[in-house]
Amino acid sequence: MIIGIDLGTTNSAAALWRDDGPVLIPNALGDFLTPSAVSVDAQGAVIVGMAARERQSTHPRDTVTAFKRYIGTSQTVTLGKRKFDPEELSALVLQSLKADAEAFTGTQVEGAVITVPAYFNDRQRKATRRAGELAGIKVERLVNEPTAAALAFGVHTREQEPFLVFDLGGGTFDVSIVEVFEGIIEVRASSGDNRLGGEDFNEKVVEIARPRLEPKQTLDKVDPLILQELLRAAAERTRRALSESDTAEFGFVHDGTAFATTITSAEFEEAGASLLQRLRDPVLRSLRDSGIRVETLSEIVLVGGSTRMPVVRRAITRMFGRFPNATVHPDHAVALGAAVQAGLLAKASALDEVRLTDVCPFTLGVDHAEPDGRGGWRSGLFSPIIDRNTAIPTSRVSYYQTLQDNQRSIEFGIYQGESRDVASNVKLGQVRLPVPAKPAGEIVVECRFSYDTSGLLEVDVSVPATGVSRNLVIMDEADPLSEAQIAARRDALAALKIHPREESGNMAALARATRCYEGFIGETRDMVGRWITAFEAALESQDPRRIAEARGELIAALDAIEGERFL
Repeated sequence: MIIGIDLGTTNSAAALWRDDGPVLIPNALGDFLTPSAVSVDAQGAVIVGMAARERQSTHPRDTVTAFKRYIGTSQTVTLGKRKFDPEELSALVLQSLKADAEAFTGTQVEGAVITVPAYFNDRQRKATRRAGELAGIKVERLVNEPTAAALAFGVHTREQEPFLVFDLGGGTFDVSIVEVFEGIIEVRASSGDNRLGGEDFNEKVVEIARPRLEPKQTLDKVDPLILQELLRAAAERTRRALSESDTAEFGFVHDGTAFATTITSAEFEEAGASLLQRLRDPVLRSLRDSGIRVETLSEIVLVGGSTRMPVVRRAITRMFGRFPNATVHPDHAVALGAAVQAGLLAKASALDEVRLTDVCPFTLGVDHAEPDGRGGWRSGLFSPIIDRNTAIPTSRVSYYQTLQDNQRSIEFGIYQGESRDVASNVKLGQVRLPVPAKPAGEIVVECRFSYDTSGLLEVDVSVPATGVSRNLVIMDEADPLSEAQIAARRDALAALKIHPREESGNMAALARATRCYEGFIGETRDMVGRWITAFEAALESQDPRRIAEARGELIAALDAIEGERFL
């Protein structure tokens, strides 16, 4: 079985293709969204999902979220007694989704289509693929998130004028322009910003609220990490409340002291003006690259939970001069589209007439030198061979010449990016080949790039005068993990004490109750304490029926005092 996975910054989701269409897969709590959160308890056991999210404000040193923003980097985080890199943390979330799918279907997951932001570079894409391998999943394909959303929207549309997918999630922003014609879903252009999402808008809420909170002397004494998570959680609640009302309370309780202030939507929009302005550049870039005029777009399709914000929708309406299409579920579209792609790979009969074409998200090229105007050469400049938003698969060739008399070899650095200076781009590899000693400029070298939909880049460099050639296939970074290293890291993950699946619901309920106990004061706190004691007694009985009944009563009671929980 091949499933589709939306590995998100804030939440993740999984879906599968069935004969009548894509179907979302519920997790152990019955929810379709699993928080991308990992925590380690005092015994060293790893907790994933909602139970981990609930621990974030109470155990900030043992919990991490938004690690997707650092995938493909060397950044690590220490939880408990060991360090985790972003790939390992992502692998834990993927393992949880895989287990959910197997429990839901009773079938083993053999592979998955995993979505990534359209503007993820090669390092980030390869790191995502490694996360899948560490989770024991064969990654059949990486698909751009807005492309997946376009599949969810376009597979039912069949015939459609060009439409734009506007995908603003918790940590990333993507734009794709898509056309559907005779069963072909064609991505015309993609662009984005990997450092723009709901988390950035939360920070703006904190900037508004923090100076207003009283008493300041008490606030200054709070552990900085705990305060950071209390502020973050309060900002998330406030931002979501502002989606329903013109005013919202920003507040939290710590050590029996309540801190609160009121924020208006006008204040929020003013504080977030710089972020809203950043939404324009990727849109304009994708329109320019596709050659499509904004007035010819039939729809502006909203994807990603952060598009629920009225300030964002107003900005989109002003940007395009029309109201966007909000009929696609913003939190589910990417996972559903990934399931459509999984169905395509599995050759589902209902998708026989559907084909997907994508584009190269970044420019690919080599380093070269140009005359500096003073009789010398300026080296380290980028020479594009395959431009961004070129339809793939594709093959392009460029020609270069030797720089010096009697030069004996020529070396190409292979780069990905948009900067003129290769130092600001991502180096993917390098290739060197010998050339005959001749006067400068006399020897011509042919450099061909071939790029396919799986992200494989093949570089062919040859000297027509001698017939000498070199070939380089780039499927991973310059220092890829060996199979033995991947196996060792998988074993290390498997050796962790991950809580059994059937206990995750209990862990989430108890973590939520603990958070509520610390979040309320007075009689309400005492009442929550009694509920926790009763639930712990049910857990000690090890009676599944009693535990299930007690958990249901506890969740209902918590809903009554704090409202229906949101992800």
